[in-house]
Amino acid sequence: MQEITIGKTYKHYKGNLYKIIAIARHSETTEEMVVYQSVKNGDVWVRPKEMWNDVVNTNGVLRFTLFE
Repeated sequence: MQEITIGKTYKHYKGNLYKIIAIARHSETTEEMVVYQSVKNGDVWVRPKEMWNDVVNTNGVLRFTLFE
């Protein structure tokens, strides 16, 4: 599992770029959540941390990869 680093930019497998704002906890379940912002339009999103490193197809492509 790749490390998720606050302040770094990651590329979604569909091509969009997102900057990590924070790692938060869900208030009811305490599940860790990734808070991230679209580089393109500034929209802020949240996704369960467990889903962040999901493999999205049979070729082993990750949902997000570090963008350097």
